[in-house]
Amino acid sequence: MIAIVDYQMGNLRSVQKGIERVGYSATITDDPAMLSDAEKIILPGVGAFEDAMAELDRRRLVAPILAAVQSGRPLLGICLGLQLLFDVSYENGQHAGLGVIPGEVVAFEGLPPQCKIPHMGWNQLRLRKPAPLLADITDDAYCYFVHSYYAIPKDESVVASHTDYHGCFPSVVWSGNVYATQFHPEKSQQVGLQMLRNFAEIGS
Repeated sequence: MIAIVDYQMGNLRSVQKGIERVGYSATITDDPAMLSDAEKIILPGVGAFEDAMAELDRRRLVAPILAAVQSGRPLLGICLGLQLLFDVSYENGQHAGLGVIPGEVVAFEGLPPQCKIPHMGWNQLRLRKPAPLLADITDDAYCYFVHSYYAIPKDESVVASHTDYHGCFPSVVWSGNVYATQFHPEKSQQVGLQMLRNFAEIGS
């Protein structure tokens, strides 16, 4: 079973429909027991980092997410879900994240006027290393982004792809059984569907 974490801060049904379109099924749930039993977990997210962490904690979802990572089960973070995997975010203060991937989340700053915040719309991936999530994805493929903050990993080797927005930021990270995209694969047409298929087939 693929479980999509429901903490009321993501495009849950869109992610579920994306998984279904590539021939797999996924369950939207906020039940800690179901997350504990899931073979794979997707952590989507749209909104503020602090609110997201508070809601995950309130619903008792932090422990099963971390247990899944420790057990080696595949996890996919999407957009805010990527940022939550890091140690700390500086969005509207300083807030602790899940601490799965060492690093921090910071705001876009010092951009020229043509670079709007949030970074919204289609932009290209620059592949840096082979990764299971990126199988059959070509360099310079376009994906759909909506974000004002980005992650800076302590270990740059986890960056599988970066994207240029008057400077590079990580757009795909991969560390062991943990995968994450700063863009929305469920909104990225065939490229995004291929990534969802790749995730669903990891370990098959």
